[in-house]
Amino acid sequence: MAEGDKDELIWSHYQSTLERAELRRSIVPTDAEIEEAEEAAVAFIQKQKIETSDHLGFLDAALELKLLKDRQAGSQSVESRSRKIKLGALRKHLVKAESALVDHEINAYLETRGLVIGQTDRADLVRKLIRVEIEALMRTLERDEGNYGGEPADQLIKRALERQGANDAMGEKISDVFEVFARENVGGVSADRINQMRRDISLLVQIAGPTCPVAKIDKKMVREWKTLLVKFPVKATEMRVFKGMTLPEIVAANDTEKKPVLSDRSVNRYLSSLSAFCKWSVNNGYLDQNPVAGMSLAKEKGSTTLPFSTDQLNALFRSPLFTGCQSADVWSLMAKSGNVLIRDHRYWVPLIMLFSGARPGEIGQLNLSDVRKQDGRWIMHITTEGDGEKRTKTKGSMRVVPLHPMLIKLGLVNYHNAQMKAGETELFPNAIRNARGQMMAEFSREFSRYLTRINIKQGRGLSLYSFRHGATDALRRAGYLDEQFGMILGHTQGTTTGRYGILAHGVLRQRAELIDAIDYPGLDLSHLL
Repeated sequence: MAEGDKDELIWSHYQSTLERAELRRSIVPTDAEIEEAEEAAVAFIQKQKIETSDHLGFLDAALELKLLKDRQAGSQSVESRSRKIKLGALRKHLVKAESALVDHEINAYLETRGLVIGQTDRADLVRKLIRVEIEALMRTLERDEGNYGGEPADQLIKRALERQGANDAMGEKISDVFEVFARENVGGVSADRINQMRRDISLLVQIAGPTCPVAKIDKKMVREWKTLLVKFPVKATEMRVFKGMTLPEIVAANDTEKKPVLSDRSVNRYLSSLSAFCKWSVNNGYLDQNPVAGMSLAKEKGSTTLPFSTDQLNALFRSPLFTGCQSADVWSLMAKSGNVLIRDHRYWVPLIMLFSGARPGEIGQLNLSDVRKQDGRWIMHITTEGDGEKRTKTKGSMRVVPLHPMLIKLGLVNYHNAQMKAGETELFPNAIRNARGQMMAEFSREFSRYLTRINIKQGRGLSLYSFRHGATDALRRAGYLDEQFGMILGHTQGTTTGRYGILAHGVLRQRAELIDAIDYPGLDLSHLL
């Protein structure tokens, strides 16, 4: 084992320890997820008829809930406290030259790279790796408190970093170049998508190494990454059984654990994230070609989002969410008929999607000023301009969409005027973002469950996005080509027209003709008028 190998192990272990902790820190459950876990725990206790005297039974039923709540606790979490305990143990092991806490790291590194090491060198490496682990835990504990300014104090790590500079001479590190890519955001994608790409590519860095230059990304590396991804368990980073493991370690451990693995569609999403980054890297001279091209898995049969059938639409719009339910606060009761009428975003977003094809997040963030009359026609202006934290998927997603006559008949303009009189600034003030900044994400998840509760959905295929697919099919039925209505769905290049919403009268008329052509033969909404 050469000194360069030791330097790589020292620095990669330091960086990967911080990255794993940061990934765990970024996955904070929402209040809705906590509430869902509470409901599940109560339901389990009731179903199993667990007595109050059965302390172990109660503990088992509430374990997942306790874990979720703990992840919201920051520096007071069990995980943070366990780091402090481990830090103390490592310092004792350093004094005694005990290797138990770092043996698995050394063995995994040697096995992965086919290296051998003598006893003397191993003893030296054990001490060094314990020092690295101590430094990494100190930085992690600082970050648990919100302090990200800490730097390595141990000269061992500083020297390893300096010697890794020879590797950097080949080009900038993947993680550093990605941050440039993220700042430029040439495609104008949402901040949430950028964060998703960052998490995806961090898994590539786990096998490439934290100091790997972007220039080293090639077909072989992508192929090896893909091979691991197809065996990667769903939500592996959230499972205690895989805590602290890298991607290869998790995959190896899952041979025993047998947890469900990523679908082909999810694997392709990871590859798509890397492909977008590599395409940008080619354009900016970091790579000669995109190594991800042609590497995607075949699309899964039956995994595509499907539009609703006419019968499904009629059943949906006659269901309790639209005609009257038992509660406006509990989703399970929204699927049961009652006298509570829901007329906020949960009612309007599906209808607006049905007659516009707009994305749920685009609708949920609309300001009242974004819905207005222009040249005698009511329009919906999807833009990042205006008040609030507004986002669009891409710059081309900013656009002007005329309101369909049916939406006006259903009372959307009247609803808009009522919100104005109430002093609101947002069209749907109760539509909020989740912890990751995603608008309508929780509603989208709950809506899918609602479809199952009312017996419209069985398995995959139907979701909130089925309305968007339905609008696309309606335009095709009307005889329009995809390129003719791309601007309606936000599939075009960004323009100042899209940003500021000023359209020539003739252009607005053409878009109105497209929107008016959206029709669903056999759909009956008369009971909602």
